[in-house]
Amino acid sequence: NKVTSRNQLTMASTTEMGGPQKQEEPIKNRDMLALKEFVTAKDDTRYDALKHTDLVLLDLTHSNLHQKHIEIRFSRKDTVGYLKNRIHLKTGTPPHFQQLVLFDGSTQLAQIPDNSDEKTEALPLGYFGLDHGMRVHCVDTNPHSDSGGGAYEDTSLVERYVMSEEQYDARKGTLRDWARKQKEANPNFTLRQHGDRQRAMVEAVKLNKLGLPMPPGFYVDSTGKVEYDSDVEKEEKEETQTEKATAEQQSSEFGPESVEGIKLDMRCQVYAGHRRGKIGFVGEIPELPGPGNWVGVILDEPVGQNDGSVKGVMYMSNTPGPRYGVFCRSNKLEVGDFPERDLLDDSDQDSEDEL
Repeated sequence: NKVTSRNQLTMASTTEMGGPQKQEEPIKNRDMLALKEFVTAKDDTRYDALKHTDLVLLDLTHSNLHQKHIEIRFSRKDTVGYLKNRIHLKTGTPPHFQQLVLFDGSTQLAQIPDNSDEKTEALPLGYFGLDHGMRVHCVDTNPHSDSGGGAYEDTSLVERYVMSEEQYDARKGTLRDWARKQKEANPNFTLRQHGDRQRAMVEAVKLNKLGLPMPPGFYVDSTGKVEYDSDVEKEEKEETQTEKATAEQQSSEFGPESVEGIKLDMRCQVYAGHRRGKIGFVGEIPELPGPGNWVGVILDEPVGQNDGSVKGVMYMSNTPGPRYGVFCRSNKLEVGDFPERDLLDDSDQDSEDEL
């Protein structure tokens, strides 16, 4: 709400008589300054559309309350008595205990005593020359007013209801009672586990709506509803552990020691198809399945699998052209004295361990 935001930026404390208000410290944060500029940009013209109407927007403050009611709508024909009744509804101060002080900014325009006569109570607001944005400050003259002691705003004065552990433990239908029943049915049940499961269910439903993989143990039944099954979670965890173990084994099998002695530009022969070429790359390739080191070979002939790139990432830029590149593990080739051979040599079989 633009009106609320504007007044939050400029709100100051009100003195008992509603006099000059203390200004806040200057705003130094650039973002807050930009926000203030945006919120207050049209302050000078915000009442233009109401110029030719009986409507008047007034701010209401109170001597005992921190609350500030912003731009409350009145008609200029409304009486002082009506204004006091509105203030009574908002602050709790009865009309006969209201001393009203009218302000235009920090300039006091008039005072209406709490013991005003019927003639004054019948005066229209237009009589006082009130205009948009002016403030009506109510001074509560009741020495025993509840508002003076903070009863309307200070929540620390509210006596809290306290229940003993024994009373709560004996009640039925409470969270503790429900958890106790769950514990009887499942000795391993805990509220923490239940809470974690519920949060996971919410996340699983969200992921399912987005078409993304759900956490382990969650599945979609025949009706399209997301459900949880601990057996499914167990199976998925076992599969994950198996995959992790396989990946660790591959990482160990094809570690740095697996490519010792293999250098760039060395001549080599790939076992599958006895294809010859030279080493063009040695290292890890994240785009390929399985961790560990790979060896890239620039073949003498176009009998390979690629042009030296993997999924758009170039690893061997000096291949003569398409199908001159192949990537394999170090145990699928041999480095040594392998010169280019006759083009009529046979065998061009591919290997499943090549990419």
